[in-house]
Amino acid sequence: MTGVNGDVELAATVSRLLRGRRRAVAAASVTPDEVRVAGIGAARGADFEIGSISKGVTGLLYVDALARGEVAPTSTLGDLLPLLGTPAAGLELGSITVHRSGLPGLPALPGSASAIRRTLSLWVHGANPYGENLDELLSQARLAKPGATRSRYSNFGFELLGHALASAAGTTFAELVQRRIAGPLGLTTFYVPAAPEGLRPAALVGRNRFGRTREPWTGEAIGPAGGIRAGIEDMACLVQALLNGAAPGAAALDPIDVFGGRRVRIGAAWITIEVRGRSITWHNGGTGGFRSWLGLDRDAGTGAVILSATSASVDAAGFRLLAELTEEAHARR
Repeated sequence: MTGVNGDVELAATVSRLLRGRRRAVAAASVTPDEVRVAGIGAARGADFEIGSISKGVTGLLYVDALARGEVAPTSTLGDLLPLLGTPAAGLELGSITVHRSGLPGLPALPGSASAIRRTLSLWVHGANPYGENLDELLSQARLAKPGATRSRYSNFGFELLGHALASAAGTTFAELVQRRIAGPLGLTTFYVPAAPEGLRPAALVGRNRFGRTREPWTGEAIGPAGGIRAGIEDMACLVQALLNGAAPGAAALDPIDVFGGRRVRIGAAWITIEVRGRSITWHNGGTGGFRSWLGLDRDAGTGAVILSATSASVDAAGFRLLAELTEEAHARR
């Protein structure tokens, strides 16, 4: 197989599961016996947008902040962010972590024409629709009108959660990620760029499923919900740390509520479902030009990651890769 960096066998497995339809993809597999990484059409040190797996990282930071005594589940956004007594100010952090804050998926933009223009700009020109800074995010939050506290997946909520946690620690979200996740775990390609100028030289350019390039989804506001970038070796290290409990805030994986149905449970962002009789904890991600998937079979001690610089889903391949890893691990015992 040409264009492969790293483990050839893993690369062949991922290529089979994705049916060879990716321009640039990387994968990692973790079992109790070994860690393997591979890239296909991507340099070994290349970094990808991990999209909403960033929410899982924010979940780790939340549980870590609980352990440090910086916040409580009942702490509100208004305790930590200048929301001036608006409805969003009263929302509790604990409700945001399980997507029960009542906040919409995305903040409302002034004027429907503005929202339509953003969407068209993304689909036609590949523009980044999420370039707001923190002040702009807070202005949007002051206008928010939270609804019922039913399960409702919210990027908006996790954006505010991450910045609230950073405020509690007296720093920015990007720096919080470095201090409490990347630094302690030795991750060197794990970062939150606020602008295209902050991208590493090895940052990949994403493409849609038709091969058209997409602008990077950078922005201070989006960081906690979808703005983290990472290389595959760092993602493998993160998976190891989640499985062995060394990751700060690893209890974020433990489900504490139902999410969208009795068979789906949620911890601090992390989803747990039953797949063929096995309990799988996972999160995926998607941006304009990238897709990602991270999954863990915690009972078996196995985990997998797939990162793709193309916008077609990798979820099915991720679940299958994890299942094959677990089957192989059991066969070796």
